[in-house]
Amino acid sequence: MAAYQLVADESVDYRIVISLRALGMTVYSISEQQPSIKDDTVLSIARENEALLLTEDKDFGELVFRLQLPHCGILLIRVDEAEQKIATTTEAIKKHYPEMKNKFSVINNRKLRIKE
Repeated sequence: MAAYQLVADESVDYRIVISLRALGMTVYSISEQQPSIKDDTVLSIARENEALLLTEDKDFGELVFRLQLPHCGILLIRVDEAEQKIATTTEAIKKHYPEMKNKFSVINNRKLRIKE
């Protein structure tokens, strides 16, 4: 799983970062490396690393759809309960990472939607 390249935005529950790293995935954590940077800079870091961006911030949808900024894939996490959020997000990445690359995906309590 080391081929999985992920960037976790500051908004992401840090326990998700820990869970993904425990599986051997490479996760660049904005909160560890560059806290308080702008969203477009976060998006650039993910793109430069050809990484899937994990976020709980809906503003990335505006950057991608309205402003048409390039990306290598974004997973918007919209799961309410903390423990479920960790398990659901980790499982979705394990099972669907290749499909989420270069797409905008949204995960909630019920399902994962991967948009073209």
